[in-house]
Amino acid sequence: MDLRYSASDLAFRDELRAWLADELPRLPAKPDPDDWPARRDFDLGWQAKLFEGGYAGVNWPKEYGGRGATLTEQLIYLEETTRAEAPYIGTNFVGMLHAGPTVMAEASEEQKAFHLPRILKGEEVWCQGFSEPGAGSDLASLSCKAIRDGDHYVVNGQKIWTSFAQIADWCELLVRTDPDNKHRGITWLICPMDLPGIEIRPLRTIVGSSEFSEVFFDEVRIPVSQRVGDENDGWRIAMVTFSFERGTGFISDLVETDRMITQLVELARKVTRKSATAWDDIALRREVGTMQAQMDALWAMTKRNLAQAERDGVPGVGGSVMKLYYSELLQRLTDVAMRILDRASLSREDVGGLPSGAFVE
Repeated sequence: MDLRYSASDLAFRDELRAWLADELPRLPAKPDPDDWPARRDFDLGWQAKLFEGGYAGVNWPKEYGGRGATLTEQLIYLEETTRAEAPYIGTNFVGMLHAGPTVMAEASEEQKAFHLPRILKGEEVWCQGFSEPGAGSDLASLSCKAIRDGDHYVVNGQKIWTSFAQIADWCELLVRTDPDNKHRGITWLICPMDLPGIEIRPLRTIVGSSEFSEVFFDEVRIPVSQRVGDENDGWRIAMVTFSFERGTGFISDLVETDRMITQLVELARKVTRKSATAWDDIALRREVGTMQAQMDALWAMTKRNLAQAERDGVPGVGGSVMKLYYSELLQRLTDVAMRILDRASLSREDVGGLPSGAFVE
């Protein structure tokens, strides 16, 4: 494994930087965070622009409209778009990073041909119907049931924390098809979100965001043709979904967290402690230096995971290790920021010219 970029990788980066520099100034203003129809239009518009420019699904096969690029080029793409502050994948998150890759790996040829081009072109939005009030960390305990009735599954139950359900066209849905078998009694369905019997109730988080919803299913009839894989094989397919999420789904978060470390240093240089700044504290500088080294290690681990995915087709367990390590690093980073901000950490808005808002959130 070579962690350095090749000459072709560097050429791709230069090409992408030039395209972003030309396209980003032409974008309209971002819509209000709570205006979901406008957010959908904005995100799908950006997705369509990426498709026209040849950057939609950079590592997806060309037969489905992708670029057919390497996973390393996908890493470069996510790194450069984040640093250029290009629009994030937004409401296309589930379709591009979860459902799309899973459909590509596990679905029928008909399902692939229908959904994958539409996801890439920005023509449909997906949500994820996995978690339930009694089945979150222990996802295999899900109870939303589906009973086979001829050519349909009749679904009854509830899902929670369903991102973008209020504007989604489709849902990657896990249902209980065998009540007597925990892991081997789950099925992965493609659920049209306009079916009769689906009720969506928005949820607002503690920080004020509104991307989540509860979704209730009351005698919802989903065609058997919308099943991905075999009946009761949904747990295995869900693990494929999660492996893609762990593989490249957090690269943008890594870039943003790396930027936050730089912002933390700038913050520490501003905050005074008696006759000195917070940055004059040797212990603090050592702590920040350690976090930066850990971030560098995460980048190396991410490249290792991508190298494995290029060999085997699916990211391995290293993606889960990266997710855990990253989560702990982000907590340490924000804990340090809270100590530096002191009383300013009580506000979610910037105080006295300090970037407290982002760290507090």
